[in-house]
Amino acid sequence: MTTSGRQSWAVTVREVLDKPLTSYYLVLAVSALLIGFGMVMVLSASSVTSSYQNSGSPYAIAARQAGFLVAALVFGAIAWKVPLRILRWFVYPLLLLALVLLALTFTPLGEEVRGNRNWLDFGGPFLIQPSEIAKLAVVLWAADLYARKQRLLRDPKHVLIPMVPVAGFVAMLVVFQRDLGTALVLFAIILGMLFVAGLPGRAFLVALLGTSALALYFVQASDERIKRITSFTDPFADVQGSGYQVAHGLMGLATGQWLGVGLGGSRQKWGSLPGAHTDFVFAVIGEELGLVGALCVLLLFGLLAYVGFRIARRARDPFARYAAAGITVWLMIQTLINIGMVLGLLPVVGIPLPLISYGGSALVPTVIALALLASFARTEPGAAAALREHRRRRGRRTVRAPGGARQPSTLAPRPVGRTVREEG
Repeated sequence: MTTSGRQSWAVTVREVLDKPLTSYYLVLAVSALLIGFGMVMVLSASSVTSSYQNSGSPYAIAARQAGFLVAALVFGAIAWKVPLRILRWFVYPLLLLALVLLALTFTPLGEEVRGNRNWLDFGGPFLIQPSEIAKLAVVLWAADLYARKQRLLRDPKHVLIPMVPVAGFVAMLVVFQRDLGTALVLFAIILGMLFVAGLPGRAFLVALLGTSALALYFVQASDERIKRITSFTDPFADVQGSGYQVAHGLMGLATGQWLGVGLGGSRQKWGSLPGAHTDFVFAVIGEELGLVGALCVLLLFGLLAYVGFRIARRARDPFARYAAAGITVWLMIQTLINIGMVLGLLPVVGIPLPLISYGGSALVPTVIALALLASFARTEPGAAAALREHRRRRGRRTVRAPGGARQPSTLAPRPVGRTVREEG
């Protein structure tokens, strides 16, 4: 490519990125691709397990995931339509709901799964994991808190209090459930919100070191956690023990090579890889779609990170700005931890891959969070006016009459010269 060609290409990209609705359409497109791809991979990765556990039907688990997705899209559509000022009315009730549900896990309603008492069983076929709701609740509550204290955030005391005590209490409830993986995500959300709120570097370093020390304390308090920490560096040293899951995940990734063995052709999902459709679905992606497929997934998450932080940087509303940053930190940290543990770079801590792993408790809050990102994108400069103009043009498009003739729309055109006031 010539120098002039590269320059024209760069100008075109810059013009596209400068458009007011770029963030809005990009977050919708990336979210749709990840959600659709997640449904395909849940069906592929769960077909064998579903056949053995559900009377021979390979679609049972995928059908449940489809039901979760429908519920998630309904709640997401509601969140997308609700104005921000009304959304903020529900921040405290949502946090209170998360605290109540977390507390109920320590009652007889609590259900222990793989050593973690982090589920609620209200009867019926489904379990609820309150800590997934808590992630969204903490992000929105902190965003509302910092938006109201906007003028006071130059004082580190107002950045830390009551953010750290309240969010730290939520994280400690999750730690007491023995769910260290979700607790790490919550700690990351807390640190991310402190950083975005402008906590000075020295105080932020103290918070980071304190959080790390707290995490190490709870790791050494459990022999099982210590085994996970010490075995992930060399999972093949104990293939039949603590390194079993990571070793088989790496085998699947190695089998996939460049282009994979083909969608549905995974060998590891035939009982060798625990959590093939949940925490270790990325290993199945690498095996069936190869390095190319895995890199495409990473590219989509990278685009999601870019658009999330772009919205946080450009949003005019303070609540939207803080919430967009918190949501992006949450999803990216969870993605990095999940992929890191599948690749053997991090210990196995039982965290799903956002939008792709099976599970309604994780899918519903995540889809709601992405719907809110799209809503926040409408607060960027010029976005609201551009959306109104786009809808006006659609309304003025000509329509075909029953006989095939074209008729102008009955909507009257807007008077020329009228200024369009953007939404704050």
